[in-house]
Amino acid sequence: MGNVAKARALALAIPAALLAGAWGFQLIGHLYPCEMCHWQRWPHYTALVLALLAFVRGAPQRLLVALAAVAILVSGAIGIAHAGVEYHWWQGFTACTQTVRGTLTIDDLMKAPIVRCDAPQWTFHGISLAGFNAILSIVGGLAVLTLLLRRNRRA
Repeated sequence: MGNVAKARALALAIPAALLAGAWGFQLIGHLYPCEMCHWQRWPHYTALVLALLAFVRGAPQRLLVALAAVAILVSGAIGIAHAGVEYHWWQGFTACTQTVRGTLTIDDLMKAPIVRCDAPQWTFHGISLAGFNAILSIVGGLAVLTLLLRRNRRA
């Protein structure tokens, strides 16, 4: 199997696995996503479609796989932003964080989503799901790009 084929398979497997994990935590584990969690999913949906299109005969495989890798990296970047909000390294970007406007009114609280972006629902060794998405997406996206850039070696 050549490097482009490996990159294409990896570009399909990474978002598929991460989305399966996210949906599994949601549907089986009853950990409902906040707004920023949803933001992390959209690039993975995009990467999944791009990677699937790369399997179509005659499609520009390298381009589609590279775009899928970029989408995976975008999800990782959003994961970093979300993890930073959860760890209170910086202020949140949405109404589902405590300090978006500085002062909250009763009306603000009533309109705010129930699942907060700045409070992780689950952690493992101090890493939240957003943190795991960031790590796995960035490492995975870079691995896909590395495979695309690597020349095939003859055995």
